Amino acid sequence: MACGPKGSEEPSLRCAVCGRDTELFELPGRKEKYCLECSADVATSILLTTEIDAANECGEETAGLVAEFVQLGRRMLERAQLS
Repeated sequence: MACGPKGSEEPSLRCAVCGRDTELFELPGRKEKYCLECSADVATSILLTTEIDAANECGEETAGLVAEFVQLGRRMLERAQLS
């Protein structure tokens, strides 16, 4: 069964975010695999989302966290578009 590039038997080793063909890492609770940079950014985005939700529930200011989340998203999008 073909599951890698050009009918090879090897699964593709491409990052789920940027698509680079490099060493990949798994994050707990995720099916996808990511390169080192993207895995750090995905983990950070998960933490930021949790912190933003918690701050909203407590009625705390979230502007700084949201700005950081937006910046992180832009960085990941830029990396994905370059690859």
